[in-house]
Amino acid sequence: MITRRATLAAGASLLAAPALHAQPAYPNRTVRLIVPFTPAGTTDIAARILAERLTQRLGQQVVVENRPGAGGNVGSDAVAKAEPDGYTLLMCTVSSSAINYSLYGARMPYKPEDLAAAGLVLKVPNAIFVTNSLPVHTLKELVDYAKARPGQLNNGSSGLGTSLHLTGELLKTVTGIEMVHVPFRGAGPMLQEVISGRIQVAVDNLPSVLGHIQDGRLRALAVTTEVRSPALPDVPTTAEAGYPEILATAWFGVQVPARTPRPIIERLGTAIDAVTKEPATRANSPNWAAWRPA
Repeated sequence: MITRRATLAAGASLLAAPALHAQPAYPNRTVRLIVPFTPAGTTDIAARILAERLTQRLGQQVVVENRPGAGGNVGSDAVAKAEPDGYTLLMCTVSSSAINYSLYGARMPYKPEDLAAAGLVLKVPNAIFVTNSLPVHTLKELVDYAKARPGQLNNGSSGLGTSLHLTGELLKTVTGIEMVHVPFRGAGPMLQEVISGRIQVAVDNLPSVLGHIQDGRLRALAVTTEVRSPALPDVPTTAEAGYPEILATAWFGVQVPARTPRPIIERLGTAIDAVTKEPATRANSPNWAAWRPA
C-alpha cells in the first residue's frame, strides 16, 4: 500500500534529481592554455593574443603557461593527461601534433588519440635568416659561402623535429651544403645566439623573428612560402631565390584531452574561430601581417 507520505517523498526525490546532476555552465573558472615552448616564440605570441581574446569571448580568464621541452612533447603530454573538463588547453603546433609522432615513434609519451582538436588558429611562413656578421645577402650567396666551408656554419632551430629544424634540413638537402644543426628549447634563446653571432644561420616562424629583421638585428634571406609576406615585401620567396623545392608553412591550433565532452569542444571551437576573424585580433598584434589566419 502506497501512503501519501511515500508519494510525496518520491515526488520530492524526482524534483531533486536534476539538481544533483546539474553541471555549472562552462567555463566557470580560469582556463589554462599550455604552450609547449619557451616565451617569445610564435607559439607563445599566438597563444597570448588568443588568450586575451578568448578571455573576453568565454567570460573567464584564460592564462598562458609555458611548459617547454622535448620539441613540444613535455607540455603536450601534460595536456593529454589532464582532466578532460575544458580547463586545460594545448596551443599545439605542426611539430608537437604531427611531426613528433614519426620523429619519436614508440618513445612518444602520448598518442594522437589522446588529444582532440578544438580549432585551427593560424598558418605562418618560415624565414631563413643569418647573423649580420655573415657576409651574405642572398640565399644563393649563403649556399656558395657554405659550400666553400663545409661543416663550419652552425644553423639553429627551436627544437628537434620542429618545422624550423626540418626546413633547415630541407635547405641542406636541396643545396648540398653542410651545416651543424643546433637545437634550442624555443625561439627566444635561439634568436639571441644568432644575434650574438654564435649561430650563423637559422630558420624561424616569421612572427618570432620579424621584429629583429625589421630593426636590422638580423638579415632575412628568404621566406618559405609561394608568395612574399606582406610584412617583408622586399624579402624574396625561396622560389624567387632559385630554390622552389624549399617550401614550408607552419600551423598552430588548440587541442584538448580526448575525452573532453563534445559541447565543451564545440564551445571552444566557436570561440576560437570567432577570435581569428576579429579585426581586434589583428589590431592588437603588430605581427599579424606576418600571419595567415587559418
